[in-house]
Amino acid sequence: MTTKQKAYIGLVATSIIWGTSWVASKIAVKGGVPGLEVAAIRQFIGGALFVGFFLIRGEKIPSAKQMLWLAGMGSLLFVIANGFATVALRYIPSGLAALIAALYPLSVVIIERIFFRNTKITWVTFVGLLLGITGIGIVFYDNAFHSQPEGYVLGLILSLIAMLSWSIGTIIIARNKVKINAYNATGWQMLLGSFLLMIMTLASGNTMPITAIPASTWLAIAYLVFVSSIVAFVAFIYTMKHLEPAIAALYAYINPIIAILTGSVLMDEKLTIDILIGSAITLVGVFLVNRSLKKQREQALADVG
Repeated sequence: MTTKQKAYIGLVATSIIWGTSWVASKIAVKGGVPGLEVAAIRQFIGGALFVGFFLIRGEKIPSAKQMLWLAGMGSLLFVIANGFATVALRYIPSGLAALIAALYPLSVVIIERIFFRNTKITWVTFVGLLLGITGIGIVFYDNAFHSQPEGYVLGLILSLIAMLSWSIGTIIIARNKVKINAYNATGWQMLLGSFLLMIMTLASGNTMPITAIPASTWLAIAYLVFVSSIVAFVAFIYTMKHLEPAIAALYAYINPIIAILTGSVLMDEKLTIDILIGSAITLVGVFLVNRSLKKQREQALADVG
């Protein structure tokens, strides 16, 4: 088997695993375990494994200044983005949550344009934004005139906040890099974020004793930690090294579809032709926005050179 063939297998694995991770998270909270508690346990175990691995390899413990930075990024990416998204899955379908998360490139464009004035809204960008919003609108419309479970609107709001937090975090990281191994940094962000999630869980008064957490939740957390955070992460890195960036990035358009299909099969989530059409339109919009951003970056680098 050639290296490129292995890389394509890695791409498929990444797409499937990260797509099914949304369903795994929903299974984790379905047993009544609070979403913040699930996120805290997941990030603590995953972060401890990452940090432990790099400490064994001889990596130094980050300085106080770096720790402050890592805690801030951990708050945005793993407390608000991941934590709130996990809570939202108690109220909304996993496929819808994955689709909202996939919108983050659209919010990045809008935030960059409003606050930094360094992103041009070209016709391709505009069409992408329009399609993204239209697609989500179609998915929402499919459920607009049906009774929704209690907390549905809260789930939507939390998912949108999580997506915006991820967008802000990625923008800040791109503009303010720290001198620390990126993967080691991810581990520290997860670990530090888990402590804040634990504090939030305790403060909310909505907790479940560890001994009372059902086996289904533990199995889902094990999948999220060992398969989603480790196996898929390694596969993703391998894919990025051996495939063109545009091809390696295809996982972002595939995993929401995987989440929608898996959710309909395993969780009996509603799946209609309108949802599929709306999802496809949304992902085409995200693709166009990403393409537009890529061309602008390439042009900026060419102008500097």
